[in-house]
Amino acid sequence: MKEYLDSTYLKTPEQSDLSVQETEQRVVDLVQEAIENRFKAVMIRPGYVKLAKKIVDKAQSRVKVGTVIGFHEGINTIKEKIQEAERAIDDGADELDFVLNFQQLKNGNLDFVKEEVKTGNDLVLNKGRVIKWIIETAALTDEQIAEASELIREVTLEYLPSKTDEVFVKSSTGFYTTKDGSPNGATPHAIEIMLKHAHPLPVKAAGGIRNVEEAKKLIRMGVKRLGTSSAKEIVDGNEVEGY
Repeated sequence: MKEYLDSTYLKTPEQSDLSVQETEQRVVDLVQEAIENRFKAVMIRPGYVKLAKKIVDKAQSRVKVGTVIGFHEGINTIKEKIQEAERAIDDGADELDFVLNFQQLKNGNLDFVKEEVKTGNDLVLNKGRVIKWIIETAALTDEQIAEASELIREVTLEYLPSKTDEVFVKSSTGFYTTKDGSPNGATPHAIEIMLKHAHPLPVKAAGGIRNVEEAKKLIRMGVKRLGTSSAKEIVDGNEVEGY
């Protein structure tokens, strides 16, 4: 189970009502917890990558340091996302979770989305890192979830077919607000569509994973990674609110 977990903290001080210092301490605690429990990775905002990498390296840990790009709306230009990703890589990021410009997808501008995926893949994979594309499933119809998954798969297979294990399709940011109060994260229905249409790319489920049974179900379905702000509680068997 632990090898599937990306232990996550992505709230800003404004979102959490914590001070800047308290937020930094929350990141430090998250990284130390991941090291102690041998989780697969930590996912933090770009400004904390250097700090997290320093802690991991000092502990001589195998925990990966991941961050988010274009978070959380995904509307940044391709150039802006690439610049943000380059800084994160320079700071020591091992994995980069890009928020796909799903608004462009919904508007039918597939050429833009293809160019974004190709450009992001080129940078991250050629730097020897892992990339995950967040498609924000709660904002999409079933058909659009399938379309996004297929597009990422096709671009990867066309340009970098030897790197399929290093390009993930990911369900959500956990920050998208649904209009009807429906789940905004890793629903089994959305994950099933992603697994079918992204194959052979791996899938990462993120958002609303509250307990070990939900985590196990997703793993049995075939996901390769789980993003959650409550990794320790899940492996301890406690019911929690997912990210």
